[in-house]
Amino acid sequence: MFELAPPKLRADAAFAAALCAVDPVGLGGVALRASASPLRAAWLNLLKTLQPAGTPWLRLPHHATDAALLGGLDLAATLHAGRPVAQRGLLARADGGWLLLAMAERCGPNVAAHLSAALDLHEVRLQREGLAHTAPARFGLVALDEGQGDDERLPATLLDRLAFQLVLEPASAADDTPAFTPHDIEQARAALPAVRVPDELVQALCGAALAWGVASLRAPLMALRAVRAAAALAGLEEADESHAALAARLVLAPRATRVPAPPEPQEAEAEEPPPPSEDRTEETQADEDNESSPADPQALEDQLIEAMQSALPPGLLAALQAGQQRQAQARAAGTAGALQKHAHRGRPVGTRRGEPRAGARLHVLDTLRAAAPWQRLRQRDATPHPRKRIEVRREDFHVVRHRQHRPTTTVFVVDASGSAALHRLAEAKGAVELLLAECYVRRDKVAVLAFRGAGADLLLPPTRSLARAKRALAALPGGGGTPLANAISAALELAQQIARAGDTPVTVFLTDGRANIDRHGAPGRAQATQDAKAAAEAFAVTGLNALLIDTSPQPADAARELSQAMGATYIPLPYAGAAGLTQAVLLAQPAG
Repeated sequence: MFELAPPKLRADAAFAAALCAVDPVGLGGVALRASASPLRAAWLNLLKTLQPAGTPWLRLPHHATDAALLGGLDLAATLHAGRPVAQRGLLARADGGWLLLAMAERCGPNVAAHLSAALDLHEVRLQREGLAHTAPARFGLVALDEGQGDDERLPATLLDRLAFQLVLEPASAADDTPAFTPHDIEQARAALPAVRVPDELVQALCGAALAWGVASLRAPLMALRAVRAAAALAGLEEADESHAALAARLVLAPRATRVPAPPEPQEAEAEEPPPPSEDRTEETQADEDNESSPADPQALEDQLIEAMQSALPPGLLAALQAGQQRQAQARAAGTAGALQKHAHRGRPVGTRRGEPRAGARLHVLDTLRAAAPWQRLRQRDATPHPRKRIEVRREDFHVVRHRQHRPTTTVFVVDASGSAALHRLAEAKGAVELLLAECYVRRDKVAVLAFRGAGADLLLPPTRSLARAKRALAALPGGGGTPLANAISAALELAQQIARAGDTPVTVFLTDGRANIDRHGAPGRAQATQDAKAAAEAFAVTGLNALLIDTSPQPADAARELSQAMGATYIPLPYAGAAGLTQAVLLAQPAG
């Protein structure tokens, strides 16, 4: 039997593992986007081998409960001792080591909040079940992101606290992967507190982060920590440009949201050098030369910007240049519905204090945990009566909480007026058909509402029938005025009906935003625009999710202002076909 050699890692991936090993608490950890594979196993094995012997290495499920994370009452020990006995949670047990968050893309907000608090405070504060306890929790986190595509991403609160975001790729033959040993990490950890970073490098890091649109204030701080760790790993007492370039590639580049603006041309001003003075001695000239020798901060910033650009994948750079970043302001077609609490349906998500009524189920263990700390007092008060093993009272009852996703109903509001028919009604129909197919795959309901002439008509009530939706859309004629105010009001009324029925409404408007029919059906652009704005503001008050796709030939101010008044995501798509419209809607979907 022959054993396959582990795959070779790229240099940046190996550097990230080494830097995490040098300063796991300061850097927070790494978001590792890779499916289960020998390459991911090789990276995790490298990180584990660089740790000192006996370092905690614990796995954390993405659905962990508060008791598993923070600790809580040890029920068996409490009942045996007759007093509250605390049990350590995973965060406290990982102190000085590492936590591996499995399937991090499905991490719930509760788990993300507890992890973020521990990464900020470096301790766990337990105040529950009659316990008040604080334990140190200084650990590094490896978030294993196994999501496919952009629909599944880590919570933003965790990404902001992890220095590195790695997408593992196999190394090529030309890659020179560095080899680190635990002895190198031990020496770097000892030298880390004495490493100095020149002010010029700090300014260059902040300037590079600003140029690439890195909005988080934590990113430059973590990049600075990465610079110090890289210098300590190299055995130097002062960091230089190469360490800053490495930190910019690993920490700042994955957070880039825009392409830096080209430098403005500077007018060449010929300045005559000052005439030599007889009083200036050779020593004075040498001192002035030494004062002008430090590196120019602008030149250092340009070097870091170039280093970040070399680390960006070509596809991401093209997306940044096109301005097609994900917009998390509204839910679009095909996303999971909103979460809804339910007494006895859905996935269990913990317990709450309450009585088992109306279908709610009693959680026996949490009920016993609530009663256990009070047993000594209750047994003492019950001396005239026979002694009981455990006394449970009504205030101890805990019932199971459930949570389920509400189905999504996407309402397509299509502008079929004369201006839309003249411009892009056919493309809008094609885009809606493609989006209908997406909704059919996810078993979402769809509704089609069209407006033209003097009002808006519901062509298709909420349904899962793709064939009915296509027939209703194909029969949609074009021409007439644009009663935009009536269309927004009709869409609002339909969305509220859907919400009252228990579904999550998502409204997608396809219009150029130019209204010429007022609320009463009379022509007049000024009054129609005013009515449309009032209807949009009424839509925004409800907080319903909406998306407005500008179908005019060029991005129009009318559609942009309407989307702002409505609180909707605005997507201008000049000269894009049906596939382009569909791609834009998918880009507008939030991570879920």
